[in-house]
Amino acid sequence: MGRLTLLGLGNILLTDEGVGVWAVREVQRRWRLPPEVEVVDGGTAGLDLLPYVEERDWLLVVDAVEFQREPGFMGWLAGEELLAGGTAQASLHHLGLREVLAAAQLLDRSPQGVLLLGIQPHLLTTGVGLSPCLEARLPEVVQEIVARLGALGYPPLGPAESED
Repeated sequence: MGRLTLLGLGNILLTDEGVGVWAVREVQRRWRLPPEVEVVDGGTAGLDLLPYVEERDWLLVVDAVEFQREPGFMGWLAGEELLAGGTAQASLHHLGLREVLAAAQLLDRSPQGVLLLGIQPHLLTTGVGLSPCLEARLPEVVQEIVARLGALGYPPLGPAESED
């Protein structure tokens, strides 16, 4: 089995903008993951993320995305959709993500597969933590991520030892 990077994007100082980071942290807190899975808090790092992207079998990204839907809506976008640019303005991070994917492609080190789980934000104001709406949906987001990890062949090994 090859390597997979679970990458959370977002600014945790702007409420729901940080949902991707909060979600991957929660996956890591609740689940023991296979050694082939690397969990990365990508924040708003841009091209600094290249080492976590290149030569992976899978890149699974979690981020806030403006779907024009109800807060907490979840939708999957495939790599081709991200590179094509149709959703690039949906999130501040897609442009940075597109640059990282393009750089990996230029170096002939692209991940074999890229998926992005987008979550519709509710509030994008200054503040640490998610809005009550997204905080309530966080367990569903975590389950969606865990289900996708399993579908890709990277199921969690069990609950984390020190789950609160």
